[in-house]
Amino acid sequence: MLDPKSLLDDLLGSKIPGTNSTVKEKAGQAAQMARDNPLAAGALAAILLGTGPGRRVTGTALKVGGLAAVAGLAYKAYQNYTNGGRPGEAQPGSEPELLPPPADTAFDPARAPQGEAEFALVIVRAMISAARADGHIDDAERGRIADKLHLSGIGEEAEAFLLEELEKPVDLDALVGAAQTDAQKVELYTASRLAIEPETRAERGYLDLLAGRLKLPDALIDHIEATVSEAKAGEAASV
Repeated sequence: MLDPKSLLDDLLGSKIPGTNSTVKEKAGQAAQMARDNPLAAGALAAILLGTGPGRRVTGTALKVGGLAAVAGLAYKAYQNYTNGGRPGEAQPGSEPELLPPPADTAFDPARAPQGEAEFALVIVRAMISAARADGHIDDAERGRIADKLHLSGIGEEAEAFLLEELEKPVDLDALVGAAQTDAQKVELYTASRLAIEPETRAERGYLDLLAGRLKLPDALIDHIEATVSEAKAGEAASV
């Protein structure tokens, strides 16, 4: 049976595909796997989202898990926005390292009204939808992705699910409708922004359309952009 939370961990590089170990727990094993088979070393993001500049997914997922990482980034951006700070400005008393959102907030994955697993699936679909915005996943690319997914060791069910998602037309109505709370709307946009760096008009247009459909204020979008950019920059510097 497909485990959406585990799949999201794979996608964000939190778990070594084909194992039950996290990258943090098995750093040496991950390094060896990277040498032996780069496709099995947390490379699902590269497989599905492409390898262009800015497609790197935040390394904070290595420490807190995929769904918690998305929620933590979304919460941080929302908190900065509601506190009236400028985008990218550190808030007094804020942690330098990303943490999961507090349990008493709507951003806590355990409070998802549809359940954590179901919302993790929404996040995965949001990231795939964003990755397709620039049209880089055509029929030929889907064939290459299928070959790479088979080598990645993620398992037959996850592999079949991802390939099926790549075949489906993007359904923005369903995606937006799946966010049942205001917090989830912020998380959905955050995950989409994590998946891509909007360097093309198509990518920027997709994110703008998504923000509009989610009815997120422009000022909040600015905070999400700054928070995600900071996280990506931090991950790039650590490599």
